Amino acid sequence: MFRTFDEIEKHILLKGIKKRITLCGAHDEPALSAFAAARRKGVVDGILIGDEPEIRKLLTTMNENPADYTIINEPDDTKAAQTAIMFVKKREADIPMKGLMQTSSYMRAILNKETGLLAAGKTLSQCTIFEYPDQNRLIIISDCAVNITPSVNEKTAIIKNAAALAAVFGIQKVKVAVISALEKVNPKIQSTVEADELAKQDWPENIIVEGPFALDNAISQEAAIHKGIVGVVAGQADVFLMPDLCSANILHKSLHFFAHYKLAGAVCGAESPVILTSRTDSPEAKYFSILTAILQTG
Repeated sequence: MFRTFDEIEKHILLKGIKKRITLCGAHDEPALSAFAAARRKGVVDGILIGDEPEIRKLLTTMNENPADYTIINEPDDTKAAQTAIMFVKKREADIPMKGLMQTSSYMRAILNKETGLLAAGKTLSQCTIFEYPDQNRLIIISDCAVNITPSVNEKTAIIKNAAALAAVFGIQKVKVAVISALEKVNPKIQSTVEADELAKQDWPENIIVEGPFALDNAISQEAAIHKGIVGVVAGQADVFLMPDLCSANILHKSLHFFAHYKLAGAVCGAESPVILTSRTDSPEAKYFSILTAILQTG
C-alpha cells in the first residue's frame, strides 16, 4: 500500500512506466514546471497546448529547450481544452491535464457527449489525495470541483469513484466516512439524513460506508472514542465524502494553505485518468497529480 507520493514515484520509476500527456493552458509556470519535471524523470512526454510564445519563454526560464517539446499554439481556453481531449480520445495521448484555464472550459470538453471522455453510465467526480503525516498514510477527499450539490445517487457514484482510486493506492478495504456537521441524524440537517441513507445501502465487500460523521471523529480515533462512536470507519477513514462542493473545496484549501499537506488532484469516472488541479496549486502538487494519473493507467 502506498503511503506517500515519494513511494508512488519510486514505483513508477522502477516499473519504467511512461505516459503521454496533453497539457492545455500550458502557458502556466506551475503546470509547465510540473510537466517538465516529470519529463526529466522520464515518466512522461506529450503535447503543450496554449499561448506558444509564452510557453517558449517559460521553458527557457526553466533551462528547458523549447525545441525538445511539441507545442501547439492555441491561446483560446475552449479550443485548447478541446484539442487536448481530442488527442486522448483518438488514443494519441493517455492523459489530459489542465493548466491555466477555467475549470469550466476544461470540464465542458471532457463532458461533451460526442467528443468528450465521459464513460457510459458513469458520473464524473473529483478527488483530492493528501499525505496525512500524523498517521503516515494517504487520505482522499471528494468532491471539491465537479459536483456542486450532489444527490444521494450521485454521492453513491462519487463513493464508488473514490473507492476505485483508493484501490489503486493499494487500499483493499476502503473505509468511507460520510461527513456532516455532527455524527447524529438530524432532520434539519439534510447531509446527516443522506449520510444515514448512504450508510444503509448495500455496498461491495471492498467498500465500507458509515455516517454521518463529524470530521473529528472520522479522522481521529481518540475523538471517536471520546464521543462513544464505534465502527470500522470511526477515526480511520480512507475516503471523506463531503456534503457538497463548497465544504470540500474549503477543506481542500485549508489543508493546503494552513497545514501545507502534500496533495494531488484527480477526476474519476472518465474513459482515461484526468488531471485536474487548482490554478493556485503548487508545482509539487501538480507533479504529484501527474504521478497519480500515471498510477491510474495501470
